[in-house]
Amino acid sequence: MSSFKNLLKVVAASAFVLSLAACSENDAESAGEELDEMVTDAGNALEDGGDKIGDMANDAGNAVEDACEDVKEGVEAEDDDC
Repeated sequence: MSSFKNLLKVVAASAFVLSLAACSENDAESAGEELDEMVTDAGNALEDGGDKIGDMANDAGNAVEDACEDVKEGVEAEDDDC
C-alpha cells in the first residue's frame, strides 16, 4: 500500500510538472507570436514613415522648382524651366 501511495505521489507530481511545462511552452509560443507581430508592426510603421518622408521630399522639391520658375518668370528669363 505504501508503494502504491508513493507511486500515486510520483504520478501526481509528474502530471503537475508536465502541466506546468505545457503552460510555459504555450506562454513561450504566445510570447513569440506577440513578438513577431510587434516586429512586423514596427517594420510597417518604419516603411510608412519612409514613404511619408519620401512624399515630403518630393513636395519640397516641387515647391523649390515652382519658386525657381516664378523667379525666372519675374526676371523674364528666356528659359523659365528649372
